[in-house]
Amino acid sequence: MSDILFEEVPCLDLADFTSGDKSKKAAFVSKLGEAYENIGFVSIKNHGLDQAMQDELYAAIQSFFSLPDDKKSKYEKPEIGFQRGYTGKGKEHAKGRNTGDLKEFYHVGQPLDQISNDDPVKEEYVANIWPKEIPEYKDISLKVFQTLEAAGRIMLQAIALNLGLKENYFDSKIENGNSILRSIHYFPITNPEAVPADAVRAAEHGDINLITLLMGASADGLQVLRKDGKWIPITALPDQLVVNVGDMLERLTNKKLKSTIHRVVNPPRELMNTSRYSIPFFLHPRSEMDLSCLDSCVDQDHPKAFEDCTAGEFLDERLKELGLKK
Repeated sequence: MSDILFEEVPCLDLADFTSGDKSKKAAFVSKLGEAYENIGFVSIKNHGLDQAMQDELYAAIQSFFSLPDDKKSKYEKPEIGFQRGYTGKGKEHAKGRNTGDLKEFYHVGQPLDQISNDDPVKEEYVANIWPKEIPEYKDISLKVFQTLEAAGRIMLQAIALNLGLKENYFDSKIENGNSILRSIHYFPITNPEAVPADAVRAAEHGDINLITLLMGASADGLQVLRKDGKWIPITALPDQLVVNVGDMLERLTNKKLKSTIHRVVNPPRELMNTSRYSIPFFLHPRSEMDLSCLDSCVDQDHPKAFEDCTAGEFLDERLKELGLKK
């Protein structure tokens, strides 16, 4: 496939894949592969997450993040690597950096009561933490979690076909996977002079997981690094999700699919005292998934680039690099 320098992230219609029309399905798979081999990002519509659900979740997280810091900190659990509940301002930094990002966030994971007791993965997870001040947050978070998980499963089916795998290759690997719904608040900066000179809302990074599904953010700022070194802006329309390749999928495909570096830049100084909200869903597999490079992605021109490891081992390593786990 020839190199393509996209000026904007391609938009695809997920209904083309699920419609039952073979030619539309094949075209979707082809366009998805083209985008993921070149820029690692697409936006999709007809994904199942309606505007009412998005609005309800945004309203709930705005209510939570407007609470005083001492109330929010009651839901912070460093002893579990911040994998559930609240993570305070500046606690996370990008890999290779020490300056914390100008954000705070809240994590929701797999609901334990919906995992069978026969599934050993249940023992690996901790229960979700719900802020008692915002009772509506639980139901809408779980509804969005399950909707995005379902959309992600379909996207992975298309990715599997693009890789020459069986369509259901990923299904069992993500069943009760260690996925995370992260509600982010890029908080207002009332005194820009007081923050470190290199502090940004989210420093350049790649995502850890298989794929990320991002609801339309509340303000501009997200940028992706094109292979020629140019940063291009990404803005999801209200009816679209941005879906990008994560590091686990890049490892599995021996860099055939690109986990592209992206960032959230600071707004102009006159707008730094405004909030920005964003809600990505990090779709993770089960911890035992083997991330060894697929044989079909290794050849003389593309020698194996990564050591073998499991998804659980890779996640542990990255959480330590991000400062979230000791």
